Amino acid sequence: MKTYNNKAWWLIFPVILSVAFSAIMPLMTVVNYSVQDILGPDQAVFVGMEWFRAVMRDSDLHGALFRQLIFSIAVLVIQIPLGIGVALTMPAQGWRASLSLVLVALPLLIPWNVVGTIWQIFARGDIGLLGNTINNVGISYNYTGDSFDAWITVLVMDIWHWTPLVVLLCYAGLRAIPDAYYQAARIDGASRFAVFRFIQLPKLRNVLMIAVLLRFMDSFMIYTEPFVLTGGGPGNATTFLSQYLTQKAVGQFDLGPAAAFSLIYFLIILLFSFILYNWMQRVGTGDQA
Repeated sequence: MKTYNNKAWWLIFPVILSVAFSAIMPLMTVVNYSVQDILGPDQAVFVGMEWFRAVMRDSDLHGALFRQLIFSIAVLVIQIPLGIGVALTMPAQGWRASLSLVLVALPLLIPWNVVGTIWQIFARGDIGLLGNTINNVGISYNYTGDSFDAWITVLVMDIWHWTPLVVLLCYAGLRAIPDAYYQAARIDGASRFAVFRFIQLPKLRNVLMIAVLLRFMDSFMIYTEPFVLTGGGPGNATTFLSQYLTQKAVGQFDLGPAAAFSLIYFLIILLFSFILYNWMQRVGTGDQA
């Protein structure tokens, strides 16, 4: 029986301990605030589950959750196929492959607040290249005054910013497929669609599950870009869950309800992560079988 020396784990134990401490302490603070009514620096009254019940009855929360789900679903429906399509058109090797990778990755290098600022100017109807062009062709567009325009602008901005991540993941997955599969397909006279359907797409399945998981979770926590671009408006058109939480905690200084919602928000993300992770595991097991 072969034995393994796992003493190397002790080398990273201080890092694990530090990360666990930095994660657990804020979480315990939030749990403490969620069951108390903070009246002052040294005054707090235990209220039990009252804040959780109040948050769950909040109609603004229901609206923010609905907008968040629609936004995250739209992100996946658009970005996953688009990312696959762009990855399939990119060169496989040579200087063109290197250049295309650099160009595709450029949006990922831009900080989130800068992305919001860029699109805030780019989409303006008076001086922005995008907004002014749309208005000049006869389409009324004003993301600062129209709810639908604002929501679409945030969605397009997120597609521009984060589709490159899906492209890079798919490109890496495509390059990992052995050439023997393509050689067998050429011998059999398979069409390009058949190669994609029966070779590339099955081999990309695990990569796509990772892309779905990352993009869904990230889109579910979106905050900076829409906050800079629209401030959550007009009205509440682009107020997602993270902005709703910020308004509770910072704008209204309702620490109790904000803490309760933080835990609910955390559990929602954890639940979706658990579901998607198990889905990925089943898909991977099916491929191996």
